[in-house]
Amino acid sequence: MEEFDMKIWNYHIPIPDEIAFQMMDGNHRRVLVWIQGEGPFHMALMKVKSYWYLILNHELKKKLNLETGKQIEIKIERDFSEFGHEVPEEFQVLLDQDEEGNEYFRALTMGKQRSLIYLVTKVKNPDSRMKKSLAIIHHLKKSQGKLDFKQLNEWIKYYNNL
Repeated sequence: MEEFDMKIWNYHIPIPDEIAFQMMDGNHRRVLVWIQGEGPFHMALMKVKSYWYLILNHELKKKLNLETGKQIEIKIERDFSEFGHEVPEEFQVLLDQDEEGNEYFRALTMGKQRSLIYLVTKVKNPDSRMKKSLAIIHHLKKSQGKLDFKQLNEWIKYYNNL
């Protein structure tokens, strides 16, 4: 693991070109990664100039007790999932049942879709995941698919208080 001198993304795992190229075709850069036997973690291969890497957030670094400059064991596979992230059951049920909400969701960029899925995924309680899923679908329908995270947060607060 190494560290960039940036304020937003510091920690990363360098990936050799030959491995990065095996994982990609076209613009597809999503991978599943196991670190020190833990995972899989959904990640994206990133590039700065001629250098391929995987971003590690502080939370994951701390959880896995990783240290800068130390060798770590990783396993990497191509992620063939539709959204580059596992979709929580609560969110998938709403997408399946709400045609309008599903259309607005699928009209978003892949990055925005992953961000919304991640918002639901990071919640552990099934009831809270359902409330967050409802808030997201409600927001997309009310805003006609125009994602506004400030407004979405208001809907999430509203649904959490129901």
